[in-house]
Amino acid sequence: MELLHSGKVRDVYADGADLILVASDRVSIYDVVLPTPIPDKGRLLTALSLWWFEQLSDLVPNHVLSATDVPAEVAGRAIRCRRLEMVPVECVARGYLTGGGLAEYERTGAVSGVPLPRGLVEASILPEPIFTPSTKAPKGEHDEPITYDQVVDKVGPETAQRLREITIDVYRRGAEIAADRGILIADTKLELGWTPDGTLVLGDELLTSDSSRFWPAESYQPGRAQFSFDKQYVRDWAVESGWDKRPPAPEVPADVVEATRARYVEAYEKLTGNRWD
Repeated sequence: MELLHSGKVRDVYADGADLILVASDRVSIYDVVLPTPIPDKGRLLTALSLWWFEQLSDLVPNHVLSATDVPAEVAGRAIRCRRLEMVPVECVARGYLTGGGLAEYERTGAVSGVPLPRGLVEASILPEPIFTPSTKAPKGEHDEPITYDQVVDKVGPETAQRLREITIDVYRRGAEIAADRGILIADTKLELGWTPDGTLVLGDELLTSDSSRFWPAESYQPGRAQFSFDKQYVRDWAVESGWDKRPPAPEVPADVVEATRARYVEAYEKLTGNRWD
């Protein structure tokens, strides 16, 4: 295999006409890769993505060719994929107000140019899911929120409309499935790309603990931070540590690593109904 790209979490290899997407145990927060891996993270992300790709295959096509026809040394954390021309936009859907969306709302009353009702608080459910895209920054730089009109400028009106439709449709279906399993999906980030025949398909990962915020439905309460089955626990530790969010990042303590891994495992088990071995 030929290494084409090493990202914050995934490495992309060429294998003939196909790509091999390998998920590492690296963890990235604030667009900086931390020096401490989370054991099993790559395998968990891969397994959960594959599960979601199957659940949503009738809604939108995806890039998966095989989860088994991969080199033995990366089995379990790799997917054989179709080559795509990736869309130069991060496609984000939000159903609840939190994170960077909350900060922007408190400043402007809107998120990515989408006006929202007054009086919303941390973790408020939105009247309907919204499309809040961002730039796709190079490794080491930060993604920045953009408006729908800016997406139109980048990719044209027809593609922009399709990106918004797919993103909201995937979020709605995913949120419905997750809610039946006791998990609220606060928001999620999608990657889409064009196949050679011009079809828009899902790529990268899908509805994982790295690309989404998962909250337990039983303890949900707006007006405060929520328990998260994702890397929010690492983000919270990083903020409390006083780190300035610039490289180099500090080592992550063992107890934070263990607690984070446990949350990834619990999210996988709750969503899929499968036990993580």
